[in-house]
Amino acid sequence: MTGSAVPSGRSSSGGTPRSGRTPARPDIASLELLVTIAERGSLSAAAAALDIAQPNASRQLSRLERRLGVRLFDRGARGTDPTAAGQVAVEHARRVLDAADGLVEQVRGAAGSGRVRIVASQTIAEHLMPSFLAALAADLPGVPATFEVENTAGVLSAVRRGRADLGFVEGADDPSGLHSRVIGHDRLIAVVAPTHPWAHKEGIEAEELAATALIVREEGSGTRDVLARALAPRAIAPPALVLHSNAAVRTAVAGGAGCALLSELVVTADIREGRLVHVPVRGVDLRRSLRVVWDGPWPARLDGALQALVDQQR
Repeated sequence: MTGSAVPSGRSSSGGTPRSGRTPARPDIASLELLVTIAERGSLSAAAAALDIAQPNASRQLSRLERRLGVRLFDRGARGTDPTAAGQVAVEHARRVLDAADGLVEQVRGAAGSGRVRIVASQTIAEHLMPSFLAALAADLPGVPATFEVENTAGVLSAVRRGRADLGFVEGADDPSGLHSRVIGHDRLIAVVAPTHPWAHKEGIEAEELAATALIVREEGSGTRDVLARALAPRAIAPPALVLHSNAAVRTAVAGGAGCALLSELVVTADIREGRLVHVPVRGVDLRRSLRVVWDGPWPARLDGALQALVDQQR
């Protein structure tokens, strides 16, 4: 046998061999069944979703329980519920399945094939992603792409967990633990309905804004995070409304529900057409960066599409 064979009794990493040291590992198919049972609420529904005969699914689950040495589910009149040990197993199984998917995608990506997985926060998704995705399709014809919309916290989580090759977020800071590059800039502006008392003011002070109950996005959104950082250390009034999309916030403001701070990209058309009024805020910096984030080596096959996006911001 030629080459650098691993010496007997040693692993390639220099440690002890794995065989005999750990119990037999659950297979991927069993973990997928485990998670699907938890999500669908019964063994029969999981078997149907995975196209497995129910007796085979039952035997597969029994083998997994014997291998782990615990009962994973309790069956009752209302369905199949995870035991305490089962809940732990399901949580870990989801991570293993995500990692297995990530392994396949990253290996294919390194070889220049495989789908491209993109996730972006709402503002960027609405206003910048159409041109990026068009450039991507032109650069990589025939390569499948998936695109998801999350808030900023969701985007960063997806990239860290290997569920996305690239993420796009708004924010003031470089996210920890990830690579990032600034691709443009944006700012938040205060907007109200034409009938709001502030609509006829030349501007307001940051202290008045902080003391006002605002219409805001949910926790984890880049818009909410930038607003909180910009107004700190001032005490901020509890929100008047918490909504989960830019569109919902714009609709509430236009309907007279109060003031909100939104991306200038989001409200430019509404201001131009008179649906919303921009209220200048003095004494606070509401600028933010638009960033692309990734983990591991930079996916060079995306260079062209990203450069097109950067050029669009100039």
